[in-house]
Amino acid sequence: MKQLAAVNKYFWKYRYRFITGIVFVVLSNYFAVLAPEITGYVVNKVQEHLPGGKPVSVKESYNGIVMFFIGWVQQMSFATLVLVCSLTILVLALLRGLFMFIMRQTLIVMSRHVEYDMKNEVYAHYQQLDAGFFKTHRTGDMMNRIAEDVSRVRMYLGPAVMYFVNLVSLIGMCMVNMFSKDLQLSLIVLSPLPVLAVTIYFVNITIHRKSERVQSLLSDLTTNAQESYSGIRVIKSFIQETAMLRFFKNNSEDYRKNAVALAKTEAIFFPSMTLLVGLSTLLTIFIGGKMAIDDPSKVGIIVEFVIYINMLTWPVTAIGSVASIIQRAAASQKRLNEFLQTEATIKSPAVTGNESDLSGDIVFNDVSFTYTNTGIKALQHFTLTIREGEKVLILGKTGSGKSTVAQLLLRFYDPESGTITIGGKDIRDLPLFYLRNNISYVPQDVFLFSDTVSRNIAFGLVNEPTQDTIHTAAKNAAIHNEIEGLQNGYSALVGERGVTLSGGQKQRISIARGLIKNPDILVFDDCLSAVDAKTENQIINNLYTLLGNKTAILITHRIFTVLNFDQVIVIEDGSIVEKGTHEELLALNGYYAELYQLQTSQETAV
Repeated sequence: MKQLAAVNKYFWKYRYRFITGIVFVVLSNYFAVLAPEITGYVVNKVQEHLPGGKPVSVKESYNGIVMFFIGWVQQMSFATLVLVCSLTILVLALLRGLFMFIMRQTLIVMSRHVEYDMKNEVYAHYQQLDAGFFKTHRTGDMMNRIAEDVSRVRMYLGPAVMYFVNLVSLIGMCMVNMFSKDLQLSLIVLSPLPVLAVTIYFVNITIHRKSERVQSLLSDLTTNAQESYSGIRVIKSFIQETAMLRFFKNNSEDYRKNAVALAKTEAIFFPSMTLLVGLSTLLTIFIGGKMAIDDPSKVGIIVEFVIYINMLTWPVTAIGSVASIIQRAAASQKRLNEFLQTEATIKSPAVTGNESDLSGDIVFNDVSFTYTNTGIKALQHFTLTIREGEKVLILGKTGSGKSTVAQLLLRFYDPESGTITIGGKDIRDLPLFYLRNNISYVPQDVFLFSDTVSRNIAFGLVNEPTQDTIHTAAKNAAIHNEIEGLQNGYSALVGERGVTLSGGQKQRISIARGLIKNPDILVFDDCLSAVDAKTENQIINNLYTLLGNKTAILITHRIFTVLNFDQVIVIEDGSIVEKGTHEELLALNGYYAELYQLQTSQETAV
């Protein structure tokens, strides 16, 4: 229960539903335990009418309502009394069923509300975590936590709580009635229950341990499936279907073995419960039978005890089920707690309301950064000043640290040392929403959502743009004509991750998504790698017109001579090795000049 203490806040939030549900549980069981007493009274009356039968006195130990009922019916004829008692038992059963229905409508519905809140809480926490978290955690595991783990905790909040309150109230009421009738017989027939408690305690320890293992393996299985679905084209192109199936089968077999082992352990509960309840019934009949032979007036009490024991069959059997649900929920909540207690390393300052448009010089002052998950030193003592309105080209080989510059500017990560300022303000002092909303970032790794082309382009806007605005952005990204050529045009669904489009089309839609925001700062991170030379020149020409006085950073491994860049930066091993204008770098006759000559000779050959 230590792990499950984290969900107690939901009991308080939905306290009215929770308390109402408990009241209805108690009421349904109250009407249930009245029936055995009326049955016992009828049996005694039947015994009186048998040959040689003697009157049986009414015990004061009967429930107050039953005593009132007996006082009302005992003056009736025998046939009428039996009929009225039978109808009363039927009415009590109907009342119990009604309250059980309302009970489920309160407690189970409450658990669904909590499930909704928990999933929103988990998803919101996912959104707050920084990029570093997602590099070290698998998608399948995160999906499993928000789906399977939350579902198991809901089972504790709804069915387990309902069953627990039901069994406690019913067992309590039955035991009160039984002890009030015959203390000695009650102690004898309930003697197997301590054995039951000990069994539950030891089996629960095993179930909890195995539940954690099963949930972990389920996360592995989900991750395996998710990666296979996402990479199906790679799998098919390399003819690895058999190998991937074998890998999935191995993971699935591990999950199956552990799940079956858990099911076998849980299966101990039910026969144990049935055995112990059956033993109580046998003790009741055996010992009660001997008591009835000695004192026939006890026949009614023996009948009551048999009914009580049978009534206790389900609650006692449910102890195992409830314990299993709680153990599974505890294992799942432990995984959720570990995740929810993970704090983002990138903290966003509070919004003050004084924020205006982000403008001014961008300054990287002696910035160093190492990726913690790989240990790769991406930038080392990196210093760069980009004046407001300047167009800067950042060049470098793969792994030189180019993309890291963009990711640090957007605060996906914070530098280990040094500062990054915009307009003299440290970006760590700027609210993340304000910072990122004023920068258009077109990443190297294009991601399109399973939605229409139009909504993918408008993704970064708070307010819904007009179709003309969307079309203009698409034209500037040189993708408008191709979108118009799709079957449903801008309303066409692009499929998961844009699977229905080519690499170049996805890149240009991503560029349109960046352009439609129309901010003061734009960052393009190698976003033209899948575009042909003609289209590339068209986009660059459009950018030349669009950028105007905006600050633009173009990160690439190619040289674009169409744009007149104010600065060209060449990065190698996380440091600036060349810096200047196009003409200045050609005069240096270094890496830039070599790359320019190679690129020019290739274009001439083509």
